[in-house]
Amino acid sequence: MRFSVASALAMASTVSGHALMYGVSVNGEDQGDGQNVYIRTPANNSPVKDLSSPDIVCNVNGGKAAPKFVSAAAGDTLTFEWYHDNRGDDIIDGSHKGPIITYIAPYTETDGTGAIWTKIQEAGLSGGQWAVDKLKANGGKIDFDLPSGLKAGKYLIRQEIIAHHESDATYDQNPARGAQFYPSCVQVEVTGSGSAVPDEGFDFNTGYKYTDEGIHFNLYGGASTYKIPGPAVWSGTSSGSGSGSGSGSSPSASAPAASAPAATSAAPAPAPTPTFSTVVRPEAPSATQAEPAPVSTSGPKTGCGSRRRRRSARKARRNAL
Repeated sequence: MRFSVASALAMASTVSGHALMYGVSVNGEDQGDGQNVYIRTPANNSPVKDLSSPDIVCNVNGGKAAPKFVSAAAGDTLTFEWYHDNRGDDIIDGSHKGPIITYIAPYTETDGTGAIWTKIQEAGLSGGQWAVDKLKANGGKIDFDLPSGLKAGKYLIRQEIIAHHESDATYDQNPARGAQFYPSCVQVEVTGSGSAVPDEGFDFNTGYKYTDEGIHFNLYGGASTYKIPGPAVWSGTSSGSGSGSGSGSSPSASAPAASAPAATSAAPAPAPTPTFSTVVRPEAPSATQAEPAPVSTSGPKTGCGSRRRRRSARKARRNAL
C-alpha cells in the first residue's frame, strides 16, 4: 500500500511540478520576459525523457529561432530565471531534485542536434543539498559566468534541470518513469576581444545514455555523492582550448604514441631469439661429429700398427738370408 501511495504522490508531482525558463539577467540587470523573445520556449512545461529525441536538446520548439538575442560581454555574469506557473512562484516541485547543467554552442537556427555543445557550468549534489534545492531557495535564479576569453559572436546557451524522483528506472525500460529533463535554449550575442572557441563537440543524442550514473539514479538510495552526466566543464582558455579540449584527448593520443615505442622495442625482441637459435644449431652438429671423431681416430692407430708389423717381418726375413 505504501508503494501505491508513493506512486500516486510521484504521479501528482509529475503533473504539477514542472518548470520553464522565464528570462535572463546580465550582471544583475533584468532583460525582461524572454519567452519566445530570446528564449526558444516550448509549448508547455512538460519534461523530455527520450534521449534519442531531438527535443532533448532545446525542448519541443527547439528548432524555432526566437526573434532577438540577449547581449552580454565575455566574462559577464548571467542569471537564468526559472518558474513553475508564474514568475517567482514555487519554481519546481520539491520532489524534483537533481542537477542544473549549462552548455554553449555556436548559434544555429536548427534544433541544436549534433556534436556542437560545450559544457560551461554544472551543479549537482553538495553537502546533502541538490542544485534544484538552491534554485528554489534563490527564487528560481541561478548564476554563472561566461568564459572571459570567449570569442565574440552569436551563441545558443542551453540550461537544463534533471529531476531524479523517478529515475530509479530508465525511460527505455519503463516509459512511465525515468529521469526528467527540462532543457531551455537562450539566444545570446557575446561581445569582447576573446579568441576562445567552445569546441567540446558534445552530442546529447549520443552523449547521454540511459546507463549513465547521473541519469539512471535512485534518488531514495541514500547516496551522498552524485556523478553529473556529460563531459567535463570547459576550461574556456583560448581558441587553443580546442586543442585544450584536445589536450584532454592529447594524453590519450600520446598514450598510443608511447605504446608505439614499446611496440617497436618489442619488435626487436624476437630478433635475438632466431640469432640465438642459429648459434645453437651449429653446436649440435659439432657435438654430433665429436662422437665419431674417436672412432675415426682409432682407425688410423690400427693402420699404423699393422704397417710396423709388416716392416719388422721384412727385416727378419732379410736377416735370415
